Amino acid sequence: MVRAHCRACLGAVVLLLLGCGDRGTEPAPPKVAQETQSSTVARLTQPPAAVRDRLKVESVALHAVPEIVTAPGEVALDLKKVAKITSRIDGQIDQIHVQLGSRVKKGQPIVSIRSLQLDQLIEEYLVGKAQADVAENTFHRTEKLRSDDIVPERKLIEDKGRYLETRARYQHIREKLLNMGLTREDLTGLEAGSHEESHRYTLTAPIAGTVVAQHAVRGQGVSPGNELFEVVDTSRVWVFASLPIEQARKFKEGDTGTITPKGGASVTAPLTYVAPIADETTRTIQVRFEVANTKGQLKPREYVDVALSIPGSPTVAIPTSAVTTIDKLRGVFVEGASGFTFLPLEIGREGGGWLEVKQGMKVGDRVVIEGVFDLKNVMLKEHIESGD
Repeated sequence: MVRAHCRACLGAVVLLLLGCGDRGTEPAPPKVAQETQSSTVARLTQPPAAVRDRLKVESVALHAVPEIVTAPGEVALDLKKVAKITSRIDGQIDQIHVQLGSRVKKGQPIVSIRSLQLDQLIEEYLVGKAQADVAENTFHRTEKLRSDDIVPERKLIEDKGRYLETRARYQHIREKLLNMGLTREDLTGLEAGSHEESHRYTLTAPIAGTVVAQHAVRGQGVSPGNELFEVVDTSRVWVFASLPIEQARKFKEGDTGTITPKGGASVTAPLTYVAPIADETTRTIQVRFEVANTKGQLKPREYVDVALSIPGSPTVAIPTSAVTTIDKLRGVFVEGASGFTFLPLEIGREGGGWLEVKQGMKVGDRVVIEGVFDLKNVMLKEHIESGD
């Protein structure tokens, strides 16, 4: 019994010693934390004068960092700047004054059409004008005779009715010719007798712009509604984008957006339309910008990037140019009495060229905002030379 008890005690002592030995080999957490911290912070001596001259250091201050909402967009024609040239009467193309790609001014001739139907209307117009003039003269003469009590009242009423009827017919034909494209100057010329080519009329450009479509050749027959040319003015275009409903609620008409074409410079434009209903399929809200495009940098039907900003509250922020990455850590170089220190940061939202600093800096710290790349090279060179 005594020997068994001693063996049990001896076994317990051995197990206790083994357990203590295992715990002694575990790394101490505080020591590891200190090593990690020291490996992510590099203190520099003063950099060479050539590098120091290229550095720009500023004090950290409070700055409003906007929230940026981005979305893909598409450039479209401003529908107020689009004109389709169509015939208003049956006829045959006699002469084409422009071609695809021509830049035209408002009122410039586009195409001339000969039409027997037009000639018939002009004949009716001239006859109606003559009848209206005769009826007017007759009415005025009867009116004078009636004042002298030479003709009866019935004669005056009959002549007045005939005059009003012929004038109404003449005015109706006149309006038809004006709606077909003839001008008042053209009609004045017809009344003066210059109508040798009365069955030929010219369609003109209703807006200034560029001819982007041509569906007409000389000798081609045309009918009312046939599209012959299309003229567009791209000096102002629309840009459409779709935003999630929760983001769209943050914006209103009059807000300013930034439009960036692929490989082109960004332009700003006002938000002019926010759809009152969501898309049935995507559950997004369509928004539209009206963009001045006098230099033609935006091409209708091209894809662009759209950005809208939401103002933020003042917070500790630094310029994006101050941030660099070392050992997979984002941080900045802070100026101290003995040199510069790389300081890892916890960074929040980004917008307008600024970064929100959630943790790691305070107002008044001196941070390098220009020459960061040069300073990083100096730091890496020092580490290589020191063998760290």
